Amino acid sequence: MPTLNLIVVFTLGIAQGFCLSDEYDATLAKIMNRCIDSINHKPEPGVEAILGGQCAPWKNRSCCSHENQDKLHELKLYNFDFEHCSQKLSPKCRKHFIQDLCFYECSPNTGPWIVSGIKMKIRKERFYKVPLCQSDCEFWYDACQDDLTCIRNWIRDFEWKSGKNNCPLTSPGCKKFKHIWETAKDFCEEIWDHSWEVVPDNQNCMRLWFEGENPNDHVAIIKAYEMLGSKGTHFGSASLAALVALKLFLIRLV
Repeated sequence: MPTLNLIVVFTLGIAQGFCLSDEYDATLAKIMNRCIDSINHKPEPGVEAILGGQCAPWKNRSCCSHENQDKLHELKLYNFDFEHCSQKLSPKCRKHFIQDLCFYECSPNTGPWIVSGIKMKIRKERFYKVPLCQSDCEFWYDACQDDLTCIRNWIRDFEWKSGKNNCPLTSPGCKKFKHIWETAKDFCEEIWDHSWEVVPDNQNCMRLWFEGENPNDHVAIIKAYEMLGSKGTHFGSASLAALVALKLFLIRLV
């Protein structure tokens, strides 16, 4: 899929008596067309028409390739062992982790939250404090609260041996999720080292699963607008209307 060029936004700007700067256009396009720099993510989002299962919501505009979807659904990417306590994940918990992994690999909406400087073999970037809708977090936690783990932070606290994650000797041993994380918010924010920030559903927040139009487009657009505004670029209500047009343009790209 070609890079977002904001022609519709620019045209709307002229019609309303203003124009967005080339720098603004380029910056906004870069934010909205950015995928994480990793060994599996594509350079920029595009169509993956045969994505299915829990990754299906992103088939029209995706940062992941369909070649990886089998490993995604088997939870076998990166040699990470989700069943490190020698007990299989319950089916309902497994489903939510697959949705979470599909979001991480496939979502085209994390650009405003990507941070660089990550010194890992599998990635140079990550997303940080992406707003997750509270209800999505609670469904995930409720589904997994009786499954087992041994540590709170799955990014930092495992010991890696022979390319796989293991419970460290200093861990309290395997316990139910609900005894490792006492609340849904604690679980969602801590497990992936604050990749997520849980917010009420009535705020702009991401959904892990949806059907039809991607509701996360709107969340990313608003955040991108805030980022550009925080750098001293203010365009008022006319440019907010332009960003609404951008949302419509993103949808039409699919």
